Amino acid sequence: MSVRKPGAELGIRREIKNLNSFKFMQQAIDFEVRWQIGQIEDGQTIQQATVLFDPDTGETRAMRTKEDAADYRYFPDPDLPPLVISREWVAEVQAAMTELPRAMAQRFVTDFGLSAYDAGQLTQSKAVAAYFEAVQQVCGQAKLASNWVMGELSRRLNAEDRDIAQSAVSARQLGQLIGRISDGTVSNNAARQVFDALWSGQGSEVDAVIDAKGLKQMSDTGELDALIDAVLAANAKNVEEVRAGNAKAFNALVGQAMKATKGKANPAQVNDLLRKKIG
Repeated sequence: MSVRKPGAELGIRREIKNLNSFKFMQQAIDFEVRWQIGQIEDGQTIQQATVLFDPDTGETRAMRTKEDAADYRYFPDPDLPPLVISREWVAEVQAAMTELPRAMAQRFVTDFGLSAYDAGQLTQSKAVAAYFEAVQQVCGQAKLASNWVMGELSRRLNAEDRDIAQSAVSARQLGQLIGRISDGTVSNNAARQVFDALWSGQGSEVDAVIDAKGLKQMSDTGELDALIDAVLAANAKNVEEVRAGNAKAFNALVGQAMKATKGKANPAQVNDLLRKKIG
């Protein structure tokens, strides 16, 4: 423990020994700082020493003085030869070291554009981080991959008390599924049905499950246009309420349109068509 004036050389240190709690350590530091400052301001010289703390008085007291290094009884061990570590060896070891979590999290932020929170969550486990990277490599959608790994996948693993190595859905399968969300083949809701089928062993290939369950989003704009016209005609009251500024009425129309398409329409496309037709 030593004090100094701003910009001055480091002061003479005094070592505080035998502290058995953080509370006493703080009290000892506070007292020692005040005592050393008082000594210096009174023109006294601080002498290097080992001191004890008295919890009853809240003060430190000198135990023994130490003039220089010799008083510490430093001496070389005759049985230990000098250790010389080359810079080349250090560089070789560093190159072979596994990427540390903090560095990996920063790379996820820099390379994939993830938030610091998402990157931190994904890199708490080396296995989870590796799974995420494999998913991202397949789909090229880092944020969606992050959401699915931390969301649906984690929920399933926790519910069945599994770790990532026991996942019933491989990183390749999840990456392909996210790719189908990204290219508009399936909606998020339909993707969850596909994930459920993959998890329960009802299929192994994403596209095959989508086809078998008829989950492809409606791509025929003419058919979708006709269905929305029918929904608007059957819900004239809601249309008028939307034109009057009722947001809930618009949501009701979206719900009716999605019901008419059996959930196969792209919700964003449905919203756009409804707004254009209602005006």
